[in-house]
Amino acid sequence: MSLRLRLTLLYSTFMGGILLIFGTTVYFLVNIILLNQVDNMLASVAREIVRATTVDISGGLNVVSLPQLDMTVNAYIQVWGPDGKLVTTSPSIGSLTQPLNPDGLALGTTMYDDSYLDQAHLRVLTIPLKLRNRVIGTLQVGASLAVVDATQNNLLGIMVVIAVVAVLLVMWGSWVVLGRALSPLQDIADTVDQINRADDLSRRIPLQGAAQDDVGDLVISVNQTLERLESLFTSQQRFLADVSHELRTPLTVIKGNVDLMRKFKEADEDLLNSIDQEAGRLNRLVSGLLMLAQAESGKLPLNFSRVELDLLLTEVFTETRVLAGSKVKVHLNQIDEAIVNGDRDRLKQVFLNLVGNAIQYTPQGGEVFLSLSRIGDQARLIVRDTGPGIPAEDLPYIFERFYRAEKSRTRSKTSGFGLGLSITKWIVEQHGGQIKVESKEGDGTTFVIWLNVIK
Repeated sequence: MSLRLRLTLLYSTFMGGILLIFGTTVYFLVNIILLNQVDNMLASVAREIVRATTVDISGGLNVVSLPQLDMTVNAYIQVWGPDGKLVTTSPSIGSLTQPLNPDGLALGTTMYDDSYLDQAHLRVLTIPLKLRNRVIGTLQVGASLAVVDATQNNLLGIMVVIAVVAVLLVMWGSWVVLGRALSPLQDIADTVDQINRADDLSRRIPLQGAAQDDVGDLVISVNQTLERLESLFTSQQRFLADVSHELRTPLTVIKGNVDLMRKFKEADEDLLNSIDQEAGRLNRLVSGLLMLAQAESGKLPLNFSRVELDLLLTEVFTETRVLAGSKVKVHLNQIDEAIVNGDRDRLKQVFLNLVGNAIQYTPQGGEVFLSLSRIGDQARLIVRDTGPGIPAEDLPYIFERFYRAEKSRTRSKTSGFGLGLSITKWIVEQHGGQIKVESKEGDGTTFVIWLNVIK
């Protein structure tokens, strides 16, 4: 059963329930009102009769001639003596000698009750006539409930017809409205089916009108999800292509050198060095990929403790000066005391990676500047170089895996795989920090890291 049909049946059932409650309430209220009107009429007639009734010298009832009373023609009147004999009746009652309400006559109490005589439905008021606490007779005033019953039957029939028509209208209206409201859901299903059949993540669900409702929000969310999936799928394809490329190059070199050694049947030192270098590149590639996989799966542990960033940066500065040698001058401009809660080894990996990149891509005679300052509750680390810079179109992608701005940073045997900045960004974010980059072609590159300090 479709969602549209289920909701239509639900709304129709709900409307039917409301109409049932409403109709039942109206039916009983009308019944009570009509019965009250009949009861009031019976009470009025009974008062007139009691007012016109006297007692003779012997204590018997002396009832005025009933036709002389100005009474409603629909009223049937009987006056019974204390011995259970009929004293008098109204002309409208005809030759009926049975009590209008035998139960009321037997009980001898004032009461309103329904009675059936010869298939006639009557409403009967029974009143004991007393003289000094002595019952001297019983008055029964009745009225036909044929009009009341007919009114109730007509009302019931009308309400049933109205209820059926209303439920049918609700079903039709709900079916039409739900068809329009849920049409985007069908579009979603059709689009997803097309994606599954055609493997085309570029398809989007059409958003009709303003669609400022929950279904419209769902369409927007699904489109955003499809866009994200397309981006991830594209990134995965590029990732596989990049991995294949990175693996193919060193493997080709290794295979070529091995073939040469087999051909000449001797181990050449240069060939062995080349094989060793390419094997090292493969090892670094696999290590980087393994680390990223562990990081993304949450299986890369971080050992948090108090880390003195000033001492850590001094240590990195000392090591990278040796790495830079005479090619690049490394300067430590400013260093403030700053303590953070973090993993010392991973933070050192971040600093070494940024400074190492700056040294690698800065030309001969260039400079690299390091600084650590505390600003409020944060520590700011800056790594700036005087290299060729990064083109503006490459800046949004430098933290992606295997991405390198080849135009400005030439590739060499010792160059990385484009994994370092991805790992760096992940480590910084796991420490609750941020990493930003500013660069301009021909004007160097600046990386800025913000970390929260502790007291």
